[in-house]
Amino acid sequence: MASDVVIVGAGIVGAACARALAVSGLRVTVLERGAAASGTSAKGEGNLLVSDKGPGAELDLAVYAASLWPALVAELADELGPAFPELEYERKGGLVVATTEAGSAPLLAFAASQRTAGIDARPVALGTALELEPWLNPAITAAVHYPDDAQVQPVIATEALLASARNHGAIVRTGVEVTGATRDATGRIVGVTTTDGDVAAGAVLIAAGPWSGEVARAFGVSLPVRPRRGMVLVTTRMPHRVFHKVYDGDYFGATQSSDAALQTSSVVESTAAGTVLLGSSREQVGFDDRLRVDVIREVAAKALRLFPFLADASIMRTYGGFRPFMPDHLPVIGEDHRAAGLWHASGHEGAGIGLSLATAEMLVARMRGEAAPLDAAPFGLDRPTLAPHLEEAA
Repeated sequence: MASDVVIVGAGIVGAACARALAVSGLRVTVLERGAAASGTSAKGEGNLLVSDKGPGAELDLAVYAASLWPALVAELADELGPAFPELEYERKGGLVVATTEAGSAPLLAFAASQRTAGIDARPVALGTALELEPWLNPAITAAVHYPDDAQVQPVIATEALLASARNHGAIVRTGVEVTGATRDATGRIVGVTTTDGDVAAGAVLIAAGPWSGEVARAFGVSLPVRPRRGMVLVTTRMPHRVFHKVYDGDYFGATQSSDAALQTSSVVESTAAGTVLLGSSREQVGFDDRLRVDVIREVAAKALRLFPFLADASIMRTYGGFRPFMPDHLPVIGEDHRAAGLWHASGHEGAGIGLSLATAEMLVARMRGEAAPLDAAPFGLDRPTLAPHLEEAA
């Protein structure tokens, strides 16, 4: 029996879409060439942020997504029961700081712009910042508190969404690589070819993160998603001394830059397990996953600007991953105007964990011909800002 939707990719975006589509009553098959949650979703920090986005479509999507997470966590806990690991959802809040006099005014101006969009962005005095984070470097020059920032364990969240999708009838097949599309006499995509046979479907959704461009090419269309590598350092377990997601105001500029060269900024946060995660870096080096000592050195040095006590910490491991970068810094959510039957949910860069639930709700509404919870136009593949990049990727 044909599926209503075949989803290519079992990361958190694909998993969220699979669950939402299955809950809505559609027959869903998820195909993943590796293991579930083994790509980008396993290599991030699980951030659910509003603090790092300026006013506009992505911030609107993030605010909507933030409203969905608490209920989703409770629903999954009830559905999957105590035997399933907790998602480690924590609305810990964020603290964004400036470490130089030159960085103070831009940070406060950015927070002011977010407040015009309804974000709870609270400038705080140095004394208050040190009450929130007693181990923070007292030499900071400005700080903004974001109570609505949160965190989740991304691999557990992905697995929980897939487990729920299965409970609602979805089929999840791992170790199956999609190699192309099948079409009917009109040219409409009606399924996929794989390393384990053809799979028929009423529609095909590409949700393969940074590999979405490769999948699209196999289908004969272009999608300007490129891998943007990042690295994270993980300390050994220690007493809890970092209580929020804390990062330097330079982080926002790095996320919005299109520069392919290495960019680093200070990002520090604790995990429920007692480790501390140190980031972050961004560079476009294709899918080169070799260890970069210079990146590790720069990330570690910048982390010390925020928390000097980390000079005595031991690094347990370092890992890298690939974010799905889009040239106009917005994900693609919706149908492909060039290929009937083809849909996309890709290009979230470093925000895919947080935006996954909202992406799924947007996609389900579009697929079912219902009103979307937000304006879908900014996320359409046919948006003007992507037109030149579609030509380049062809």
